[in-house]
Amino acid sequence: MKLTEKMSYLQGLIDGLDIDDSTKEGKALIQMTDVMQELVAYIEDLQNQVDELTELCDILDEDLGIVEEDLYDFDDCDCDCDECDGDCDCCDDDDYDFDDDDELYEVTCPTCGDTILLDESIIDEGSMNCPNCDELLEFDYNDLTIEDFEEEASDEE
Repeated sequence: MKLTEKMSYLQGLIDGLDIDDSTKEGKALIQMTDVMQELVAYIEDLQNQVDELTELCDILDEDLGIVEEDLYDFDDCDCDCDECDGDCDCCDDDDYDFDDDDELYEVTCPTCGDTILLDESIIDEGSMNCPNCDELLEFDYNDLTIEDFEEEASDEE
């Protein structure tokens, strides 16, 4: 039973009592029922507003989900899965799966300027294609000296 229905039932009971509104008790009971009716109406209005806001939030959440899918498209695999997130069984693309303990290196593609995070295993392979422009990126750090690393570290500071 809804709150408005309960209040109507209670109002009917009070009306059936034939309360004398000339007495102090009668005036108090009538005033209390009036206040309770206003409270019920106010609560009904608040519940309607909450329902509308909840519906609006659900719509906004769906719209935001669509925007997130478009904006943060992490689907880097070439499979034909409907719900592939790049980590499905048909994909063997481990290039973007890093452990928290792996040291990551930033590499900037000279062609498109895209910055890519790589772990040491990818750099050890010697090359990879840029995921943005498909340019072949080659890594050869065997000829680097300690001074090159120190220079790079001082440049970052």
